[in-house]
Amino acid sequence: MAWKLAQSAELGTLYAAPGNPGIARHAEIAPLDVGDHAAVAAFCGAHRIGLVVVGPEAPLVAGLADDLVAAGIPVFGPSRAAAQLEGSKAFTKALCRDADIPTAGYAVCATLEAVRAEIARRAPPFVVKDDGLAAGKGVTIAVTREEAMAAAEAGLADTGDRVVIEDFLDGEEASFFAVTDGTAIVPLGTAQDHKRVGEGDTGPNTGGMGAYAPAPVMTEAMVEQTVSAIVRPTVAAMAARGTPYLGVLYAGLMITDEGPKLIEYNVRFGDPEAQVLLLRLESDLLEIMLATVEGRLAAITPAWSDEAALTVVMAAAGYPGPPTKGTAIGGLDAAEALDGVTVFQAGTASGDGGLVATGGRVLNVTGRGATLAEARDRAYAGIDRIDWPDGFCRRDIGWRALTARDAG
Repeated sequence: MAWKLAQSAELGTLYAAPGNPGIARHAEIAPLDVGDHAAVAAFCGAHRIGLVVVGPEAPLVAGLADDLVAAGIPVFGPSRAAAQLEGSKAFTKALCRDADIPTAGYAVCATLEAVRAEIARRAPPFVVKDDGLAAGKGVTIAVTREEAMAAAEAGLADTGDRVVIEDFLDGEEASFFAVTDGTAIVPLGTAQDHKRVGEGDTGPNTGGMGAYAPAPVMTEAMVEQTVSAIVRPTVAAMAARGTPYLGVLYAGLMITDEGPKLIEYNVRFGDPEAQVLLLRLESDLLEIMLATVEGRLAAITPAWSDEAALTVVMAAAGYPGPPTKGTAIGGLDAAEALDGVTVFQAGTASGDGGLVATGGRVLNVTGRGATLAEARDRAYAGIDRIDWPDGFCRRDIGWRALTARDAG
């Protein structure tokens, strides 16, 4: 987002917190603890900030937008109450039930005894979800009842006092993005993420190992159906509850034989989906955000590139378990020297000898091209120029769409 916002002709000074060396190329890093809402508000007042964009989900669920708005500071991002669409899967499931939004059958369980009863009356595989935030990793698809019970026990211990047991949905996953000011809804495109750590979609879930846009499965008809059956009823239901939704609404979908069904909502640009979405956006992102905050979104029609974009996550050894930190990374300039390649940094910091890894998912090497295959080839060519022996990536990002194209 810093990369895209920095391109705006309307921008004065862009500040970012907590930031990293990649963001520092586009913004001035603000020495702030984003969990200290009073300090953030004081910084905004002292620097006459005209708009705050809250990127991650945790500060939104914690009510940062509410506290800044109360201090008279415009914010792009939902309130604490509206952010429950991501902060609580049980909340979203109840909303789907009340608004007749297509989703998987479910039960909310607060005890292992309740979990045992639910999986006894369901056929495998079982979908077990932590109710609260879990950094994109709180979902287990269990083949056996024993696996489901273990996942539920871990979920009840780790993230709160509830888990959600869902029926398994068969189909192809896709992501749909829109921005809304609580009334108007403007589509922001489609993407497809790769959640599992291993090639061929194997291994444990991660925060995302790569993505591409647009998603071929999201045809024009499928997008229209998603808006009419899922997104618009959600926005209307939130407004009717007195908690209007403002910001990006990211619908994780399963495309089934019966049409799109909601898997979950995110209340912000996803990662790594943002990388491919914003690389294709030709309009001014700041103008879209300002129009959202000012209630004039209905007049906005974003322009998009006809090109495809594909991003590959380079992660640190050990991820999605405890990652190896402090390892040196080189070759980013060589990668970005390639036509159509942009490298976005996540878990990085400046060390004594240069750039070092500080997290699990560390780099997003992103390619753009006339076709998805060209975008993929450029992204992997960029990866091949990066010198990071302790990093790894999947080599099959985009495989579903590219296999379908080759078969067709």
